[in-house]
Amino acid sequence: MEKGRGEKSVRFQGWLWCISLSGVSVTGQGGITRCALCKHRPLSLLLTTSSCSFLQWEEVSGYDENLNTIRTYQVCNVFEPNQNNWLLTTFINRRGAHRIYTEMRFTVRDCSSLPNVPGSCKETFNLYYYETDSVIATKKSAFWTEAPYLKVDTIAADESFSQVDFGGRLMKVNTEVRSFGPLTRNGFYLAFQDYGACMSLLSVRVFFKKCPSVVQNFAIFPETMTGAESTSLVTARGTCIPNAEEVDVPIKLYCNGDGEWMVPIGRCTCKAGYEPENNVACKACPAGTFKASQGSGLCVPCPPNSRSSAEASPVCPCRNGYYRADFDPPAAACTSEYGIGLQGLWHPPRETGGRDDVTYNIICKKCRSDRRACSRCDDNVDFVPRQLGLTDTRVFISNLWAHTPYTFEIQAVNGVSNKSPFPQQHVSVNITTNQAAPSTVPIMHQVSATMRSITLSWPQPEQPNGIILDYEIRYYEKLSRICTPDTNTARLEGLRPGMVYVVQVRARTVAGYGKYSGKMCFQTLTDGESEQLPLIAGSAAAGVVFIVSLVAISIVCSRWVPVGYVSLEGGGMKIYIDPFTYEDPNEAVREFAKEIDVSFVKIEEVIGAGEFGEVYKGRLKLPGKREIYVAIKTLKAGYSEKQRRDFLSEASIMGQFDHPNIIRLEGVVTKSRPVMIITEFMENGALDSFLRQNDGQFTVIQLVGMLRGIAAGMKYLAEMNYVHRDLAARNILVNSNLVCKVSDFGLSRYLQDDTSDPTYTSSLGGKIPVRWTAPEAIAYRKFTSASDVWSYGIVMWEVMSFGERPYWDMSNQDVINAIEQDYRLPPPMDCPAALHQLMLDCWQKDRNTRPRFSEIVNTLDKMIRNPASLKTVATITAVPSQPLLDRSIPDFTAFTSVDDWLSAVKMSQYRDSFLTAGFTSLQDLLRIGVTLAGHQKKILNSVQSMRVQMSQSPTSMA
Repeated sequence: MEKGRGEKSVRFQGWLWCISLSGVSVTGQGGITRCALCKHRPLSLLLTTSSCSFLQWEEVSGYDENLNTIRTYQVCNVFEPNQNNWLLTTFINRRGAHRIYTEMRFTVRDCSSLPNVPGSCKETFNLYYYETDSVIATKKSAFWTEAPYLKVDTIAADESFSQVDFGGRLMKVNTEVRSFGPLTRNGFYLAFQDYGACMSLLSVRVFFKKCPSVVQNFAIFPETMTGAESTSLVTARGTCIPNAEEVDVPIKLYCNGDGEWMVPIGRCTCKAGYEPENNVACKACPAGTFKASQGSGLCVPCPPNSRSSAEASPVCPCRNGYYRADFDPPAAACTSEYGIGLQGLWHPPRETGGRDDVTYNIICKKCRSDRRACSRCDDNVDFVPRQLGLTDTRVFISNLWAHTPYTFEIQAVNGVSNKSPFPQQHVSVNITTNQAAPSTVPIMHQVSATMRSITLSWPQPEQPNGIILDYEIRYYEKLSRICTPDTNTARLEGLRPGMVYVVQVRARTVAGYGKYSGKMCFQTLTDGESEQLPLIAGSAAAGVVFIVSLVAISIVCSRWVPVGYVSLEGGGMKIYIDPFTYEDPNEAVREFAKEIDVSFVKIEEVIGAGEFGEVYKGRLKLPGKREIYVAIKTLKAGYSEKQRRDFLSEASIMGQFDHPNIIRLEGVVTKSRPVMIITEFMENGALDSFLRQNDGQFTVIQLVGMLRGIAAGMKYLAEMNYVHRDLAARNILVNSNLVCKVSDFGLSRYLQDDTSDPTYTSSLGGKIPVRWTAPEAIAYRKFTSASDVWSYGIVMWEVMSFGERPYWDMSNQDVINAIEQDYRLPPPMDCPAALHQLMLDCWQKDRNTRPRFSEIVNTLDKMIRNPASLKTVATITAVPSQPLLDRSIPDFTAFTSVDDWLSAVKMSQYRDSFLTAGFTSLQDLLRIGVTLAGHQKKILNSVQSMRVQMSQSPTSMA
């Protein structure tokens, strides 16, 4: 099969069957393709049922329009009435085609040219087809009379011929194409019926149309059959070519009835490290070039002071001694604050040997101060334009060490230098680089602290570039220079108790000051705290002192929360840093959240609405990693800078955490719109709604396992000195393996009063979730890990009650009053006594007596290891002494109808079933359609409580 020629659009045809009695290949209509690959199959000559026994089609010799001798099937029984002559093809397999095309080349004798012809003479014939799944016709069968043929059309000649035309015999050849469909069986037969024409059938071509396999918009579309109708459009899905990724989805083309592609939708583009080639392939960037992001851009040379030694590089790594800042794009040149540059210039040699191909090589040697010993320079020394093969008498040498003697040999060579027996001539230049400023102090450590002083130490700069004369320290609220020659420690005095100070330090040599170190936070002690001293290792023999460093990078103390509490776990140190303490909050985002190119993110569907915009489900495909599902929080359009800062603060917080029970941050998109926060996708959504949807479907051990995961996540946060402040089942997410993860770290809701959510009630200028909040946090905004423990107790109650709302329909003020009067939530139905006791421990009024999360995890672990401890169910007093809180058992004596009673136990969905069944007792719950075990237990427990109350009250329910 070949592509069409001489046509604007490309049409492909598949061959099913072809006959040419002359044995010559037949050219298709419009020059589309040729029948070169077809098998020549004979037509079946089937006798008619006419009274004349030999009236039939017969194979004879004839002439085509060019007077070439050909073989044809011919019939010309026009002088006999009631002609019915049939010609049948062999079985033709349709090969998946839905619509078939038949091209017929034939001649027809003009009836008027025949003498004494009767009125039954025709100049037309009929085309039929019959669908079947297998071969059923033989030469002995009367198949043409028995089969339910479907007529395609009556075929008429455009031109007929006479016996004598311009003095000789000449046939006028007609070509007609007809199509039929839709076809559903394995194959079909074609039949040609002559009913009174004098005609010859020269050739028959049977074919179908299809759209060819094509690469368009960097996507591969497979070969596609056309539809059953000539006007049909068949959708073909495309897949990105190798090294390309989707940009717009879905990717598809439509194949029309003529075998032409049309209406492209979606596209792919070459991914980072690959460039487009002829619009059909993505070629890897060669070594020395790079392409930073997905798209139609081309590979470009590496920026100055960087290199890529491998193909398909999305970024060129910096050469030794050169760096990019965290916020520098991949196209930025690598720079260094260190090193000395040297501009070299020399004269060409007086004698060139009669050649004009003189070049120069530079040999660099670094020497001792007395120049008695020299060695080759380090690889990081840079020569511009190059070190060897220079054609100009000039070179710039950079990244040299400060205050260091160097020797440079300049060799002049030409095309025959390597053939000379004499050594190459060269000129040596001796220099000593100037003194340079020292590099940045990498870090500072707190040695000790009192109420009014902090003692700090720091290592020497990595490249001192000479003798350090002194250091300069500056810190929050005032600038102070402290000259401390030969030492790298300092004591800051005259400070205020309980204050956090930002401190920076820089070193000075005779060449001047280096750059200040990063901003670090240290806190003085409050009244009553003992002096903080360095942490001493346990080995007296080693005598190693570990300075516990309280490092908070790039923070300005304009708004402070306590920082600097350190926990050691597995030998590591974890410190939570409040992003709101940064002078530029964007710096916190860059520090803790990875920037993701928007081309790696594919949004699929909306799954909810967040505080700042919609929440989507999508997919994330990072280079070199497998594609994963993610949740995507977006910032709605028209946001203010404050809203953007508050939105991204959640990412700055989340990015500091790494724990299996804390929602994982994948990264952020801040360089395009909309701004996004991308996290792992949790299939089962929020814990409260998940439990309500599965009421009564989990065992106690499964519920305890969920609680243990939440407690483990909170233990991790507490050890990092992070206070959540909004721990609730709605802020716990559940994945497909029932793993619970703490989420929702957006603290902005505590800083504003414009939310309409009744869950959060104003208190002392902020919004707080009253039903989940400890009393000291409500009254004095004293949020600590202990207040998170109180909230955890409420989460336990939510889990064991399968998502029941804490304190039911009580108002927030009633809840506050009840807690102050020492009311506590009763145990949920079937709640083990040990779990309810743990809840009560979490709800201790004195926050210092509440368990820590580490203790809660240990307690739950013991329960899981000893399931028997969960067998004892907490009992509910039949007539509660404090009905204000004990809403799990309503006062049944106050009800006058079944409807009231069902509403009280939140089982109104069974109202019609009770009434239809003529309900008078609660003995047969299954009979009236209550099938869920949890609902059965809830109703049975309420019935039991009702009986107790009825026995103690003279009234009864109507």
